[in-house]
Amino acid sequence: MAKLIYSMITSLDGYAEAAQGDLGAGAEDEEVHTFIGDLFRPVGTYLYGRRMYETMVYWETAHAEPDQPPHIVRYARDWQAADKIVYSTTLDAVSSARTRLERTFDPDAVRRLKAEAEHDLTVDGPHLASQAISAGLVDEYHLFITTSVVGGGKRFFPDGVRLDLELVQQRAFPSGLLYARYRTR
Repeated sequence: MAKLIYSMITSLDGYAEAAQGDLGAGAEDEEVHTFIGDLFRPVGTYLYGRRMYETMVYWETAHAEPDQPPHIVRYARDWQAADKIVYSTTLDAVSSARTRLERTFDPDAVRRLKAEAEHDLTVDGPHLASQAISAGLVDEYHLFITTSVVGGGKRFFPDGVRLDLELVQQRAFPSGLLYARYRTR
Protein backbone atom coordinates (compact mmCIF):
# COMPACT_ATOMS: atom_id res chain seq x y z
CA MET A 1 0.00 0.00 0.00
CA ALA A 2 1.30 3.43 -0.94
CA LYS A 3 1.57 6.37 1.44
CA LEU A 4 -0.14 9.72 0.94
CA ILE A 5 2.30 12.53 1.72
CA TYR A 6 1.41 16.17 2.32
CA SER A 7 4.36 18.44 1.70
CA MET A 8 4.77 22.16 1.20
CA ILE A 9 7.06 25.04 1.86
CA THR A 10 5.76 26.84 4.93
CA SER A 11 6.62 29.97 6.83
CA LEU A 12 8.07 29.78 10.32
CA ASP A 13 4.61 30.64 11.69
CA GLY A 14 2.93 27.80 9.82
CA TYR A 15 1.48 29.33 6.65
CA ALA A 16 1.61 27.47 3.33
CA GLU A 17 0.44 30.63 1.54
CA ALA A 18 1.21 34.12 2.76
CA ALA A 19 -1.57 36.71 2.86
CA GLN A 20 0.91 39.19 1.38
CA GLY A 21 4.13 38.48 -0.47
CA ASP A 22 5.95 35.17 -0.50
CA LEU A 23 6.87 32.70 2.22
CA GLY A 24 10.44 33.93 2.61
CA ALA A 25 13.90 32.74 1.71
CA GLY A 26 15.55 29.35 1.76
CA ALA A 27 13.71 27.16 -0.74
CA GLU A 28 15.28 28.62 -3.88
CA ASP A 29 18.69 27.25 -2.87
CA GLU A 30 20.12 24.60 -5.25
CA GLU A 31 20.92 22.24 -2.37
CA VAL A 32 17.33 22.46 -1.10
CA HIS A 33 15.86 22.04 -4.57
CA THR A 34 18.03 18.99 -5.24
CA PHE A 35 17.02 17.49 -1.87
CA ILE A 36 13.33 18.01 -2.69
CA GLY A 37 13.83 16.46 -6.12
CA ASP A 38 15.58 13.41 -4.68
CA LEU A 39 12.94 13.05 -1.96
CA PHE A 40 9.97 13.09 -4.33
CA ARG A 41 11.47 11.31 -7.34
CA PRO A 42 9.76 8.01 -6.36
CA VAL A 43 6.29 9.62 -6.18
CA GLY A 44 3.92 8.06 -8.68
CA THR A 45 0.94 10.43 -8.44
CA TYR A 46 0.45 14.06 -7.45
CA LEU A 47 -2.97 15.19 -6.22
CA TYR A 48 -3.47 18.91 -6.87
CA GLY A 49 -6.10 21.56 -6.40
CA ARG A 50 -6.49 24.02 -9.27
CA ARG A 51 -4.22 26.74 -7.90
CA MET A 52 -1.38 24.35 -7.04
CA TYR A 53 -1.69 22.68 -10.43
CA GLU A 54 -1.49 26.05 -12.17
CA THR A 55 1.74 26.69 -10.27
CA MET A 56 3.26 23.26 -10.86
CA VAL A 57 2.36 22.88 -14.56
CA TYR A 58 5.42 25.07 -15.18
CA TRP A 59 7.44 21.83 -14.88
CA GLU A 60 5.81 20.43 -18.02
CA THR A 61 8.03 22.68 -20.15
CA ALA A 62 10.74 23.92 -17.74
CA HIS A 63 13.32 21.50 -19.17
CA ALA A 64 13.11 23.26 -22.56
CA GLU A 65 14.03 26.73 -21.30
CA PRO A 66 17.56 27.77 -22.25
CA ASP A 67 20.38 27.53 -19.72
CA GLN A 68 18.44 25.52 -17.12
CA PRO A 69 20.79 23.97 -14.55
CA PRO A 70 20.83 20.15 -14.39
CA HIS A 71 18.90 19.96 -11.09
CA ILE A 72 16.00 21.92 -12.64
CA VAL A 73 15.95 19.75 -15.76
CA ARG A 74 15.98 16.62 -13.60
CA TYR A 75 13.10 17.88 -11.45
CA ALA A 76 11.08 18.73 -14.57
CA ARG A 77 11.65 15.26 -16.05
CA ASP A 78 10.68 13.58 -12.76
CA TRP A 79 7.51 15.68 -12.53
CA GLN A 80 6.59 14.82 -16.11
CA ALA A 81 7.02 11.09 -15.40
CA ALA A 82 4.44 11.09 -12.59
CA ASP A 83 0.66 10.97 -12.91
CA LYS A 84 -1.30 14.02 -11.84
CA ILE A 85 -4.92 14.32 -10.69
CA VAL A 86 -6.33 17.84 -10.55
CA TYR A 87 -9.44 18.51 -8.44
CA SER A 88 -11.31 21.54 -9.71
CA THR A 89 -14.83 22.68 -10.39
CA THR A 90 -13.65 25.67 -12.43
CA LEU A 91 -10.84 24.36 -14.64
CA ASP A 92 -12.04 23.43 -18.15
CA ALA A 93 -9.07 21.27 -19.11
CA VAL A 94 -5.55 20.31 -18.07
CA SER A 95 -2.49 21.20 -20.12
CA SER A 96 0.02 18.56 -19.08
CA ALA A 97 0.53 14.93 -20.03
CA ARG A 98 -0.36 12.12 -17.63
CA THR A 99 -2.96 14.38 -16.00
CA ARG A 100 -6.66 13.92 -15.41
CA LEU A 101 -9.29 16.29 -14.10
CA GLU A 102 -11.72 15.36 -11.31
CA ARG A 103 -14.57 17.63 -10.24
CA THR A 104 -14.74 16.53 -6.58
CA PHE A 105 -12.37 15.07 -4.03
CA ASP A 106 -13.62 11.59 -3.17
CA PRO A 107 -11.88 10.15 -0.08
CA ASP A 108 -12.95 6.59 -0.94
CA ALA A 109 -11.44 6.88 -4.42
CA VAL A 110 -8.18 8.13 -2.89
CA ARG A 111 -8.20 5.21 -0.42
CA ARG A 112 -8.52 2.81 -3.37
CA LEU A 113 -5.77 4.64 -5.23
CA LYS A 114 -3.45 4.30 -2.20
CA ALA A 115 -4.29 0.60 -1.86
CA GLU A 116 -3.58 -0.11 -5.53
CA ALA A 117 -0.59 2.18 -6.13
CA GLU A 118 2.95 0.85 -6.39
CA HIS A 119 4.45 4.27 -5.62
CA ASP A 120 3.62 6.91 -3.02
CA LEU A 121 1.26 9.79 -3.70
CA THR A 122 1.36 13.41 -2.61
CA VAL A 123 -1.44 15.84 -1.90
CA ASP A 124 -0.40 19.41 -2.58
CA GLY A 125 -2.08 22.66 -1.62
CA PRO A 126 -3.54 23.55 1.78
CA HIS A 127 -7.21 23.42 0.72
CA LEU A 128 -7.05 19.99 -0.91
CA ALA A 129 -4.77 18.70 1.85
CA SER A 130 -7.28 19.79 4.51
CA GLN A 131 -9.85 17.50 2.89
CA ALA A 132 -7.40 14.58 2.86
CA ILE A 133 -6.34 15.26 6.46
CA SER A 134 -9.96 15.47 7.64
CA ALA A 135 -10.65 12.12 5.92
CA GLY A 136 -7.68 10.52 7.72
CA LEU A 137 -5.83 9.80 4.47
CA VAL A 138 -2.47 11.51 5.05
CA ASP A 139 0.31 9.21 6.28
CA GLU A 140 3.25 11.62 6.32
CA TYR A 141 3.81 15.37 6.55
CA HIS A 142 6.91 16.95 5.03
CA LEU A 143 7.43 20.58 6.02
CA PHE A 144 10.04 22.84 4.46
CA ILE A 145 10.12 25.74 6.92
CA THR A 146 11.50 29.10 5.78
CA THR A 147 13.08 31.73 8.00
CA SER A 148 10.15 34.16 7.68
CA VAL A 149 7.15 34.94 9.84
CA VAL A 150 4.43 36.13 7.45
CA GLY A 151 1.62 36.87 9.91
CA GLY A 152 -1.28 35.37 7.99
CA GLY A 153 -2.55 33.50 4.97
CA LYS A 154 -3.52 29.87 4.46
CA ARG A 155 -2.26 27.61 7.20
CA PHE A 156 -0.35 24.39 6.47
CA PHE A 157 -2.55 22.46 8.92
CA PRO A 158 -6.32 22.96 8.89
CA ASP A 159 -8.16 24.30 11.90
CA GLY A 160 -10.24 21.89 13.95
CA VAL A 161 -8.15 18.77 13.34
CA ARG A 162 -6.02 17.15 16.03
CA LEU A 163 -2.96 15.20 14.86
CA ASP A 164 -0.44 13.38 17.02
CA LEU A 165 2.65 12.96 14.91
CA GLU A 166 6.05 11.33 15.23
CA LEU A 167 9.17 13.14 13.99
CA VAL A 168 11.11 10.71 11.79
CA GLN A 169 13.59 12.95 9.97
CA GLN A 170 14.92 16.48 10.15
CA ARG A 171 17.55 18.52 8.39
CA ALA A 172 18.79 22.09 8.54
CA PHE A 173 20.16 23.71 5.38
CA PRO A 174 22.79 26.46 5.23
CA SER A 175 20.14 28.72 3.64
CA GLY A 176 18.26 28.60 6.97
CA LEU A 177 15.49 26.36 5.68
CA LEU A 178 14.46 23.52 7.98
CA TYR A 179 13.06 20.20 6.79
CA ALA A 180 10.89 18.14 9.15
CA ARG A 181 9.24 14.83 8.24
CA TYR A 182 6.48 13.47 10.47
CA ARG A 183 4.31 10.39 10.25
CA THR A 184 0.96 9.72 11.81
CA ARG A 185 0.96 7.59 14.95
